[in-house]
Amino acid sequence: MKYSRVYIESVGYELAPIVITSTELESRLRPMYEALHISPGQLEALTGIRERRWWKPNTPISQGAISAAKKALQERNISAQDIGAVVYAGVCREHFEPATACQIAAALGVQGNAAIYDTSNACLGVLNGVLDLANRIELGQIRAGLVVACESSREINEIMIQKMLDNPSMELFTTSLATLTGGSGAAAVLLTDGSFSPSRRPKLLGGVNIAEPQYHKLCRWGINAVSPENHIPYMQTDAVAVMKHGVELGKRTWEAFSKELGITADRIDKVICHQVGEAHQKLILQTIGVDPAKDFPTFEFLGNMGTVSLPITAAIAKERDELRPGDLVGFLGIGSGLNCLMMAIQW
Repeated sequence: MKYSRVYIESVGYELAPIVITSTELESRLRPMYEALHISPGQLEALTGIRERRWWKPNTPISQGAISAAKKALQERNISAQDIGAVVYAGVCREHFEPATACQIAAALGVQGNAAIYDTSNACLGVLNGVLDLANRIELGQIRAGLVVACESSREINEIMIQKMLDNPSMELFTTSLATLTGGSGAAAVLLTDGSFSPSRRPKLLGGVNIAEPQYHKLCRWGINAVSPENHIPYMQTDAVAVMKHGVELGKRTWEAFSKELGITADRIDKVICHQVGEAHQKLILQTIGVDPAKDFPTFEFLGNMGTVSLPITAAIAKERDELRPGDLVGFLGIGSGLNCLMMAIQW
């Protein structure tokens, strides 16, 4: 996939307000740690995550998404009337129907001749949404569109903590680590055809995606129906298998990405990866041959925020002048399924 007229105008984001440290989570798990003779500090040592964010109790998913979307529009002074599509791409959503995108579009004032819908693909949702809108822009169907998402880890974290306390076992501790890395936040990516302003903005050059759906059982987040009146969320992750097969898929995707867009590890200036944790980050960069100094991580203080991890990390990197005009930047995403998507942006 190559693009000639698609620009990333802005990325608005909202961080959940409550900071939760790994030490705090482990203090709640102390009875389990003592029963299994686990030393404190293992959560941070195994993941590299020192803290993550939670929304306040009962915060609507749409609230963070709307705030991020408004910031994205205000940054470039583009009005709701100019938006030809709103895509909500988060794992967390308000209802099964209607599309959460409808609630966001209504709050923004987007209506009429506009496509408004949800898309879902685990942690790749936002990047998939970006490509959907890039295709619409490249074809001349719309001039501008928004991809929005909001993720919340609080509920599944608290459910998992209680489950670990009720049934302490080393197997459960191992399979629950990935759940406890979760963070919370919201992001909105504003894409245009570049016709709104002559000022410089990042240009989307293209992307490549490769899927290996035979591994769809390795990481699952869903709802168990205990009874007609009681539905409990659950998350299960085979972290070892996800890393093994995910890194292999990442290598294949990088090779296809390099061939399609003529981008090598030496030529690329910066990479923004999906924020899983320290072990994943080191291994994927080593495998594809990218210098770790070119990476900008945020997992240490934000955790894994699912679909919004990569766009928020890119926005923070820009704020800190880690992404500079002219840089060739790679967005490297991977999600449960397994799916991998890499995009090239001329900053």
